Amino acid sequence: MRLELYQIDAFASAPFTGNPAAVMALAAWPETALLQNLAMENNLSETAFLVPKAEGRYELRWFTPVAEVALCGHATLASAHFLFAEKGFSGSEIIFETRKSGELKVKKIAEERYQMDLPSYDCAPDEKADSELIAKILGAKPAAILAGEFPLVVFDDPADVKNITPDFFTMRQLKHYEHPGSLLVTAPGEGQYDFISRFFAPGLGIEEDPVTGSAHCQLAPFWGARLGKTDLRAFQASPRGGAIECSLEGGRVHLTGSAITFLHGTIIL
Repeated sequence: MRLELYQIDAFASAPFTGNPAAVMALAAWPETALLQNLAMENNLSETAFLVPKAEGRYELRWFTPVAEVALCGHATLASAHFLFAEKGFSGSEIIFETRKSGELKVKKIAEERYQMDLPSYDCAPDEKADSELIAKILGAKPAAILAGEFPLVVFDDPADVKNITPDFFTMRQLKHYEHPGSLLVTAPGEGQYDFISRFFAPGLGIEEDPVTGSAHCQLAPFWGARLGKTDLRAFQASPRGGAIECSLEGGRVHLTGSAITFLHGTIIL
């Protein structure tokens, strides 16, 4: 059996930036174990699998090297780019049906540039957080810790976020969150950006995710409320780095970014 694979850099305008995702289109769903093995072999933060339902409509699932996840923004962006740019979809919008995050819509707004309609995640002060342990893991004392879809650690100084060198072994021991062994960190932005962030998820097999769309489903509402804005510019300050335009509308989060194809190959099973 031969399976086609694309590797696409999402939230990127040039190679070696943004977040790489593998995208694979299938005729029907195989056993979940095969999907997980393929994602493990690809060894990227996410592999997206698509199965067609109707014109412009696909079922979509995402896997890290160790687990299936409920939502992945950058691999959704990569999947849309695959369909628009590589498979020649001529419509203006693609609808993805997902198992836990409902319908996700992606519009093409320019060449290799797309806007995603994603859910919005709330957060609130984390009464269970061990602030001393989290400060030890991150090497800096946070201003606040909030609980939500992701544990959100807030700093006042963007330099604190940029300079973090986490203790991943200890981070894996953080068990009481929706995504165990993960931390989302953020601070006010500088220059053109309203806020910056980084996302660490060793519990999901990803020490640092380069650019995390799903995290911005929580970050955009948080910073929107704090700054009194509905349109925000964000930068994820990982070593690869990536910019995301965020907007809040009707209880949803719209994320806009670019994507480029890096690799096209064949898997032989």
